[in-house]
Amino acid sequence: MAIPRPLPVQSVRAKRRGVPAWTAASRVLAALLAGYWVAWGSTAFLTLALPMSRANRVTTASLLCFAVWTAAAMYAFAARSSWRAWWVLLLAGGIPYAIALLCGDWAMRP
Repeated sequence: MAIPRPLPVQSVRAKRRGVPAWTAASRVLAALLAGYWVAWGSTAFLTLALPMSRANRVTTASLLCFAVWTAAAMYAFAARSSWRAWWVLLLAGGIPYAIALLCGDWAMRP
């Protein structure tokens, strides 16, 4: 029985599949940074919008932000392109944060 010889380095690199390193890095940064932005914006909005006492609103919104951040990170890797991942996540975080800034005076009161 003959021992197979290893393939040359060039043929191994030619067979390598996947995404370029800059695309993967961009998606990781989108998941971390833009995902945090989405979680922050949704937390700010939910802190104002939930119909509970103030302490319960803040606690509930803070706990839900982990689920929101996880969903945003999953979207960052599921998006068709890294560009789309960035702008969708930045927009998804900016809209609830802008609503929270504009409607802070009409927030639920204890």
